Amino acid sequence: MRAKGICYDTGFVRGGGTSRERFDSGLVEKELTVIRDDLHCNAVHLTGGDPERLELAARHAAALGLEIWFSPYPLELTADEILALFADCAERAERVRAQGAEVVFVTGVELSVMNRGFLEGDSTQERLGRLLGDPDRRPERFAALRTRLDAFLRAAVAVVRERFHGKVTYAAIPFEGVDWDLFDFTTYELIRSAEVADRFRDGVRSLVARSKPVAVTGFGTAAWRGAGDIAPRSMEIVEYDAVTGAPLRLTGEYERDEAGQAAYLSELLEIFDSEGVDSAFVFLLALYNLPHRPDGDPRDDLDLAGPGIVKVLEGRHGDTYPDLPWEPKAAFAAVAGHYRGRPPRAAGAHT
Repeated sequence: MRAKGICYDTGFVRGGGTSRERFDSGLVEKELTVIRDDLHCNAVHLTGGDPERLELAARHAAALGLEIWFSPYPLELTADEILALFADCAERAERVRAQGAEVVFVTGVELSVMNRGFLEGDSTQERLGRLLGDPDRRPERFAALRTRLDAFLRAAVAVVRERFHGKVTYAAIPFEGVDWDLFDFTTYELIRSAEVADRFRDGVRSLVARSKPVAVTGFGTAAWRGAGDIAPRSMEIVEYDAVTGAPLRLTGEYERDEAGQAAYLSELLEIFDSEGVDSAFVFLLALYNLPHRPDGDPRDDLDLAGPGIVKVLEGRHGDTYPDLPWEPKAAFAAVAGHYRGRPPRAAGAHT
């Protein structure tokens, strides 16, 4: 792989709240340094809903020599709100790119199910339920979705390219049917579950056989036993506050399986690497709103539901990195081990 990366959360914004309350510049710089030096990444996928945070993280990443995938991540926004967010972020990304950094602008992630106006429903679960329900009507629903998303992406790309002069992509769910002529990379959220495991490698190979370099974002799983079998839904073991949306507790007791999470990531990275994927971004370093709570009620250990490759600690720092508020999981070593040592291909190379 040319770009060996990981997703870095700057804070997912929904309804005025954020998944990451603390966002300290010094902490961000330290974490991105670990991503470069200890995880052996040469690229980082910066996600979040706050343009200022994205720009701050991008400037730190640029100073460290990382390739930056600048990725505003709208949640529950209207089309007009998304376009305004993209316009702001495109200008910020261009400022970073103009100073010499390698920057790719990601024009949204899974927009059709994460936001309003593309599908019926007031939540991701409702939208997916209506899209996939009633098999006889699925073809017309998929066709309508693709028409609406295509029209939006054409408008969004025009807004972005007017302000940003680097490469542009979109992180798609395969069923969204994106017209990749609009973009410089074909980028997919590819998450392997048991249902597709027997044909996953062939699917990756077919994507790579197309004309543009392929990037994979959003792949990962939680660290409880069996999570990899239902990986796209492995985070769905959390109960949330009905008003604030804050995670409260797990839905039951689950067995920690860090080795399983590590094996899952190692297997996918091997597939992506051997099949010629250009860029891969593990999801993700850390989710600060799902802390590790090893003492007390097992249902309070929210880290089990998170795909982070580190355990976020409450009120203390870790042992491995005494100046950082987390401790690596087994998946951290697995990712670092895969990324270490292989020389990257030339930029933009495609196999």
